[in-house]
Amino acid sequence: MRWLQLLTASLLPFTAIAAKKSSGDRFADFRSKSSSGPLKLDDASYTQLTKAPRDYSIAVLLTALETRFGCVLCREFQPEWDLLGKSWAKGDREGKSRLVFGTLDFVDGKNTFQSLMLQTAPILLYFHPTVGPNAKVDSQPVRFDFTNGPQSAEQIQAWVARQLPADAPKPSVSRPINYVKIITVSTAVLGGITFVAVASPYVVPILQNRNIWAAFSLIAVLLFTSGHMFNHIRKVPYVSGDGKGGLSYFAGGFSNQFGLESQIVAAIYGVLSFATISLALKVPRIADPRAQQFAVFLWSAVLLGMYSFLLSVFRQKNGGYQFWLPPF
Repeated sequence: MRWLQLLTASLLPFTAIAAKKSSGDRFADFRSKSSSGPLKLDDASYTQLTKAPRDYSIAVLLTALETRFGCVLCREFQPEWDLLGKSWAKGDREGKSRLVFGTLDFVDGKNTFQSLMLQTAPILLYFHPTVGPNAKVDSQPVRFDFTNGPQSAEQIQAWVARQLPADAPKPSVSRPINYVKIITVSTAVLGGITFVAVASPYVVPILQNRNIWAAFSLIAVLLFTSGHMFNHIRKVPYVSGDGKGGLSYFAGGFSNQFGLESQIVAAIYGVLSFATISLALKVPRIADPRAQQFAVFLWSAVLLGMYSFLLSVFRQKNGGYQFWLPPF
């Protein structure tokens, strides 16, 4: 008799567990299994979870995560879906929203995919209650297609919240703190500040040098006034044949040009600018009168020759251009 009592006492824990598992409340049973995130489903559990009558809501993600299926969107969205399920379970510990999150992978739910005639993934289905105060007449699930690409957990949370009754709790997404990003950004900022502090005695004088800024400005002006942007926009050829076996460096007409033509014109403008700057700034500083006189004649001849060549280019592009200067 004592042996029978001991045997009965030893079986009591297993009897309690069995009773707990067969509570009869499907929402409580499935919610207890999904306390740490979306419930992983198969064909049988999906059918058991979604069958009517039910007094709770269900959000099920139908996905195909294995690499052989080639669903990149499925693998990109899965972490966001898991985060949403965990955040919802954490924010609604008492289950007042009466909502269960689940995930059905194609490997575990081929029959379900076939019965729903699904050809793509991922697909999110939302099942409204069929009985109770929040029941819907239409028992068909609401479908969310990922036509706009990957969705964030916050976007799906907003969509799910719109399906729930107005008075139901709607926990927000709680993202974990990204310590790696914080450390990386902090290190980069401190490194940048250190670099600026160390390099500033050498960099600041360069940035404050008027001659350097004048040189950059002059180069930019010459580059764009010679037609550099025109070449990139129109995709003009570099040179072209002249029909006689040779090359043509200048395109006919003022509305056309070649790539080499813009470089030649830029060089002409550069020489003219340098000659003008030299006459205005450098020549007056020459102390020797003879050297100064020679520099004046030299740069004046350069100005005359280059400007004459520029006018000849205009006449070559359009024969009706009437201005010219010797020697061209």
